[in-house]
Amino acid sequence: MIPGVNHDLTHLADLVHERNAIDAKIATIVGRPPTTGHLGEWIARRVFAITEPTSAAERANDGVFLDGPLQGRTVNIKWYLKREGLLDVSGFDLDHYLVLTGPPGSSASSKGTTRPMTIDAVYLFDHDALKAQGVKAGTASSVRAALWNEAEIYPAHSGVLPVTSEQRESLALFAA
Repeated sequence: MIPGVNHDLTHLADLVHERNAIDAKIATIVGRPPTTGHLGEWIARRVFAITEPTSAAERANDGVFLDGPLQGRTVNIKWYLKREGLLDVSGFDLDHYLVLTGPPGSSASSKGTTRPMTIDAVYLFDHDALKAQGVKAGTASSVRAALWNEAEIYPAHSGVLPVTSEQRESLALFAA
């Protein structure tokens, strides 16, 4: 028997039970399992006035902007807990990717680190512009840092989607 193993397992089991209870509470709010995908979509819909998709079977289409300069445009929503320069770029017909991210990360080992659920920045990418820049379709497409910088709409602002003070306050609720 390895010393401390039983204590560590018991403590970890207790923490997992606590996490499961919190996840159940979150699921009652968002109506889905509390994965980053579902939570990111739920948050983005409320902050940026995005509709639910008309069909859950519509791949990559997470909704349509209801107002503002992108009214009527389709969007795929992502929440990455770290910004590592990768983006799930589908080959499907849509207009934009709205990407919520935590802090910048690296491809180095994750050993000894965490991935807290925070929103430090938001990016809006135009699907056609990404293709024109040579970004290939794939689940982990590499996107140059310059394109990330150009796409940032929060906390800095660039691009076609202005972020209101109310939206900034809402996003700040999820800051580290």
